[in-house]
Amino acid sequence: MKNWTPLHAKLHQTLRDRQLLPPQERLLVAVSGGQDSVCLLKLLLDLQSKWGWQLAAIHCDHRWRDDSQANAEFVEQLAKNWQISFFLQTAPEVYASEAAARKWRYEAMGAIAMAHDCSYLVTGHTASDRAETLLYNLFRGSGADGLSSLVWSRPFAGTGETPVLRLVRPLLDFSRAETAQFCHDQNLPIWEDSTNEDLHYARNRIRLELLPYLQTNFNPKVELNLAKTAELLRAEVEYLEAAARDLLKEATPVEQASRLFHSHPKNIKAIDRLILKKAPLALQRRAMRMFLQDALFINPNFETVEKLTALINAPNRSRTDPFPGGAVARVQHPWILLET
Repeated sequence: MKNWTPLHAKLHQTLRDRQLLPPQERLLVAVSGGQDSVCLLKLLLDLQSKWGWQLAAIHCDHRWRDDSQANAEFVEQLAKNWQISFFLQTAPEVYASEAAARKWRYEAMGAIAMAHDCSYLVTGHTASDRAETLLYNLFRGSGADGLSSLVWSRPFAGTGETPVLRLVRPLLDFSRAETAQFCHDQNLPIWEDSTNEDLHYARNRIRLELLPYLQTNFNPKVELNLAKTAELLRAEVEYLEAAARDLLKEATPVEQASRLFHSHPKNIKAIDRLILKKAPLALQRRAMRMFLQDALFINPNFETVEKLTALINAPNRSRTDPFPGGAVARVQHPWILLET
């Protein structure tokens, strides 16, 4: 391949080591037109001959800016110039929040990926994004899960060990400075998104004000170091999640509790607090969070989990105030009962 650069070698080695994007697969690449996504698309295109992928690009127009249609046309022309299939999704409404827009964007990209038999949805998130996400979630009071939330690969659609679609972020070892330099060296066209300079958004303030301050006054490699912290936390989170799931399975009664509560007029979920007492607090909290997720189909916050965890050592007949949806937990020793 002509113009083989250190970034080509770095991505090629990352893909081999982490087995993120197997050969001969159909990949749908999310392209905003900015430096990270354009860098990603060009790298994948250049590596295509070695891996045998079939590439397609998708752009999502949120309709937030007056130039959003021109932005979409820019990405479409880029895909056309590189002879890559292109898909455009336009928001049905102008969403009021980043969270709502993000939810629509991923749903739209997932639908296109599955409709065209793509096994992987690939995004251009970098180590810089990972650092920003860690800080953003730290300020919101997140635990290790939130601090390590940008992962290399995760199931996106489907269940089991072989989901029909995976979300992959192969540039998590790349800094934004590296993608910018690559685009400059390769003379790649870049769309400048004016919203990236809007300090109304917390992430932009982290990127434009906080991280430069930290680089100047604390550590010039702060982005990469924070990304490394996220990587270390992710491995620990995966271990704790597996251990907590085993604990929950052990503490969830089957035959005995079924006989005990079968005739009760309310729907009851039970968990053995004597088994939970033996576990460290970190596993207790995770097991209780999983218990609430499985029983109430909610994503409980810290206060909600703590309310249930407190029953592990509470006196008999203690009870909580209602959880979201009206469920109440109480102690009927040795059980913690969740009545829905």
